[in-house]
Amino acid sequence: MAHPAMSRSGTTAGDDPLQTAVWRLRSRGCWTDAAALLQPHTAAAAPALQRASLLVERCLFTAKGWAEAEDALRTAEAMAHEDDERGEAACERGHLAYASTVLGVQDRADEARAALGRAAALLDPTAPGRALLDFRRGLIAEHVSDSPQSAGAAYRRAHAAATVNGDSLLLSFTWRHLAGLALREGELAEARHGFAESLRIREELGYLIGTAPALAALADAESEPEATRLRAEAGRLFRLLGGLPIWLADQITPPATV
Repeated sequence: MAHPAMSRSGTTAGDDPLQTAVWRLRSRGCWTDAAALLQPHTAAAAPALQRASLLVERCLFTAKGWAEAEDALRTAEAMAHEDDERGEAACERGHLAYASTVLGVQDRADEARAALGRAAALLDPTAPGRALLDFRRGLIAEHVSDSPQSAGAAYRRAHAAATVNGDSLLLSFTWRHLAGLALREGELAEARHGFAESLRIREELGYLIGTAPALAALADAESEPEATRLRAEAGRLFRLLGGLPIWLADQITPPATV
């Protein structure tokens, strides 16, 4: 089962008010509060997994809350009964292990690969969760295995599926990571286009917590003085959100004046 607030804006007309509230909190980096809204509903598989996803994402942005995310994920795994539910839980397990690895908390690369492989075996090829799985396999290929060719193939599969599914937020991620690979190859025009699309989508969705990284990424593909302006704006949002995401600190330049 898909989780709209974990992949889309959750704020369109007719949406469940709970999902709208969860999205608005999540988009501002208030993962703990968003997870608390879901806590009364976690006797069902879908809310349990959505709550775990929020807490896993908090780990990736803050490098904190690992034990709580593990507990929530174990609950979600216990509640999963259908193959797609088990597959999505395995995808979250892989993402948590990936976050721990890339943030230098604990090397769990083997666990991440195994969990995402398990997810691939469980998820139907047409399942909505397949797009997110492909994207996360791309992350492993790029940032753990240093295999940009494999990463690009995975990102393109995720991008195509997200387009079909109308998953705007995931598209913002695939645009950004495909642009990153293009920048790595010196394809500045392609990189600039991808980063700009990622930023546009995040601004349209109101995904505030992801806007500073998008601004900083676009700055890497721009020339001066635009690059400095973009980094300054990224720095303003970074400080507004209390220094989140933590890994952005070394990518932005503090303003010259207070």
